Amino acid sequence: IMKKKPENIKQEDWDAVNSPPLSKKTISRMKAVSETHPGTPSRVRGSQLTPTKKQLTLRLNGEVVDYFKLKGKGWQTEINDVLLDYVHSHNENDSGI
Repeated sequence: IMKKKPENIKQEDWDAVNSPPLSKKTISRMKAVSETHPGTPSRVRGSQLTPTKKQLTLRLNGEVVDYFKLKGKGWQTEINDVLLDYVHSHNENDSGI
């Protein structure tokens, strides 16, 4: 079953990425990447851009954690951004931490 084109997408763009359903023959010939390329890791993450973050364990008040988690995906980054703003606003020399 092909998906219906959303109204906010141009037909030209939809046609460029929309592909027809695969045939049973094609599906029967498909293999898992792990089978055809056994050396490929299941997950690959690229190198971090500088500056890199440091991993640590931090205990925070439950109310703080709950607040940021309610914001959804990226809540840990949001905590980092708030703390970084605090550091920059309270660092008289702002040495570029």
